[in-house]
Amino acid sequence: MVKIFFLPGAGGSADFWRPVAQGVLPERKRRFFSWPGLGNEPHRPEVRGVTDLVAMVLAEMEEPVDLIAQSMGGLVAIKAALAAPDKVRRLVLTATSGGVPVEDLGGANWQVKYRQDFPHAAAWITETREDLSSKLGRIVAPTLLLWGDRDAISPPAVGGRLKDWLPKAELVVVGGGEHDLALTHAAEIAPLIADHLR
Repeated sequence: MVKIFFLPGAGGSADFWRPVAQGVLPERKRRFFSWPGLGNEPHRPEVRGVTDLVAMVLAEMEEPVDLIAQSMGGLVAIKAALAAPDKVRRLVLTATSGGVPVEDLGGANWQVKYRQDFPHAAAWITETREDLSSKLGRIVAPTLLLWGDRDAISPPAVGGRLKDWLPKAELVVVGGGEHDLALTHAAEIAPLIADHLR
């Protein structure tokens, strides 16, 4: 049975996905990742950037897995899918940049508020800039894109761009959803995720 990996955003907490996970194929084994040094998570000196987070995920992919990722976690998921395409069966990406320049599509600056909310978070998180646009077409895993129509950080136009560039992608825009729609609309998106993973 395919294991489900849940990847949080820059908040870093393994608890982020638990409300959604309650309604997503409870018979499946699951792994909730946290990101050392991000949000309020304890630092680990060997984690110095997104590449190290990708390595953490790849190290646990003994068999093909399904990846469910939020925001910055979507960048980790995409990089993992590019590095090990045979180990990623399906993707769910919510409110992510996904390696697309969000500023070009109307995305708001989130770094200042993040620093206010998490003053002890690793410096590298607000300096991370990566454009994977030219590589997205290589991802063959069927991908569900979930966006909130009120997301100022990663607006629906970003989801639309990812839909255009990912060969097997479906975009669902959730009414009233903001950047944290996986928390505020957990009951609405859990069945969508479950159907996609089936």
